Amino acid sequence: MNDVLVGRSLTKRFGRTVALDGVDIAVRTAEAVAIMGPSGSGKSTLLHCLAGVTGPDSGEVHLLGRRVDTMRERARSALRRTRFGFVFQFGQLLPELPAEENVALPLMLGGVPRRQAVRQAREWFGPLGLAGMETRRPGELSGGQAQRVAIARALVTEPAVVFADEPTGALDQTTGHETMRLLTEATRHNGACLIVVTHDPGVAAWCDRTVEVRDGRLLTGGMAA
Repeated sequence: MNDVLVGRSLTKRFGRTVALDGVDIAVRTAEAVAIMGPSGSGKSTLLHCLAGVTGPDSGEVHLLGRRVDTMRERARSALRRTRFGFVFQFGQLLPELPAEENVALPLMLGGVPRRQAVRQAREWFGPLGLAGMETRRPGELSGGQAQRVAIARALVTEPAVVFADEPTGALDQTTGHETMRLLTEATRHNGACLIVVTHDPGVAAWCDRTVEVRDGRLLTGGMAA
């Protein structure tokens, strides 16, 4: 397997607070990596730097050999829309749109005609156990169903990397386990690598490898064996 996403010597400060202190990390094709650590350890900052949301103060981020951190914001925004997928703790679905249009939104933002985008979006509903819920709005979905819609939205563009920030944090344990099963299986089936930020060892157990962050440094697991 080849490295898909690589961060080298990443540093980031917020005032006097050191969020990242020379972090090296690499994630391979179809690999699921959990980033764990206490609140304020730097794990979310690491995710944001790897995803091109925030630029590091120093160091480099590469996606499939292409440098990300030096891109202009418009190029990074396009990259986040096409090559990266995101699953957040509370789903962040648009309440006024039906589920199928929430899933299709990244495609439509990328210029795909609505009818074609919705047709592609609907293909995810069966595999994720959402058949028959295409026209429901987020308020008509359970928490677990809404997160599955968010997973479909993250994968609909066939991204290289899916980032999940506390994806089960708002779910009960049983629903959270099912969500992680679907998330890890779907990303692996799609050939994407998965990076999960979590404080929950039960969530991390679904991943192939765990990276532990403390005080902006990686204690274990930055590079695959």
